Amino acid sequence: MKLAKTLALGIGLLLATLSSADEPRAIERGRYLVHIAGCNDCHTAGYAPSGGKIPEREWLKGDAVGFRGPWGTTYPSNLRLYFAAFSEAAFIADVRSGRMRPPMPWFNLTAMTDDDLRAIRIYARSLGEPGAPTPAYVTPDTEPNTPYIVFVPQPPKTKAASNK
Repeated sequence: MKLAKTLALGIGLLLATLSSADEPRAIERGRYLVHIAGCNDCHTAGYAPSGGKIPEREWLKGDAVGFRGPWGTTYPSNLRLYFAAFSEAAFIADVRSGRMRPPMPWFNLTAMTDDDLRAIRIYARSLGEPGAPTPAYVTPDTEPNTPYIVFVPQPPKTKAASNK
């Protein structure tokens, strides 16, 4: 019995050491994935309009500018708060469910490996102070009380209409 406890303790310490040793690599991998996947374009206020000139300490805090379409109005969530609220397993299950509203490109996330998703979560959690929640989803029949971008295809103008 004593040997089993000693082995269990040793294995636990080994796994903890491996996890903490791998964390800097996971953070760098997560930073890379967040950057190339365009997460900041929506989930960091002002990132796209500034050409990416937002300090990293502000990344992934969400945005209060909504995206409105036939589905309603969605807001880029504060990923720092999201990852703090979900375990790794719950986050991966959420991504794999494909239950995200537009314009979130959930299909890009589902193409990532579990290790990629873990790295993104570890990176986001490493950023520090999480910031405030973003506005809640607004149903299609309700006018949002925040700025929003309209995502509704517009028909092309006809020549006759444009000659007037």
